[in-house]
Amino acid sequence: MTALDKIVLASSNSAKLKELQDILASKNVSLIPQSEFDIPDAVEDGLSFVENAIIKARHASRLSGLAALADDSGLEVDALHGEPGIFSARYAGLNKDRESNDAANNVLLLKNMAQIAEENRSARFQCCIALVRFPEDPMPLICQGSWEGRILFNEQGSNGFGYDSLFFVPEYNCASAELEAAVKNSLSHRAQALQKLLTCFPV
Repeated sequence: MTALDKIVLASSNSAKLKELQDILASKNVSLIPQSEFDIPDAVEDGLSFVENAIIKARHASRLSGLAALADDSGLEVDALHGEPGIFSARYAGLNKDRESNDAANNVLLLKNMAQIAEENRSARFQCCIALVRFPEDPMPLICQGSWEGRILFNEQGSNGFGYDSLFFVPEYNCASAELEAAVKNSLSHRAQALQKLLTCFPV
């Protein structure tokens, strides 16, 4: 794949944008949020992280005229048969502005896990990143990353976003939300997927 120096990020999530920009900081690539092109969020009607990532990437590329990168990620909890999965961002529904609500999602997850013993609280973050060179790219570049952990009984830490305050990281004996950004960016599902992506094309 030829070098890309300008890529649209198919997301309106400012925390996700910063995390990806931090990971790409040493590379010669400019990651531009889709909001700079007034691109609305795509309708995520796929049945998997892979499908939704491709849908979002094609949507952003079509409306910007540039290559586009999309990540679809979420939390899989074994005791909940993979929930919240692809519905992680809207697990508790959307707010009046049609935006996800991290606090409400965490409250609902804790409620649904209330009777689950510690040894059965295994979970993982999943991330699928899709890169398309143009809207109808017949061969999107797909990379995946997983981050294993378990669900805590109470929120811990104030860093990160989403379910970070409930996701226990065994190797650091703390919640993801208690990790420094640089540490999280070396471990996370999103970092793993992006590092795989970076080995597939020069930047």
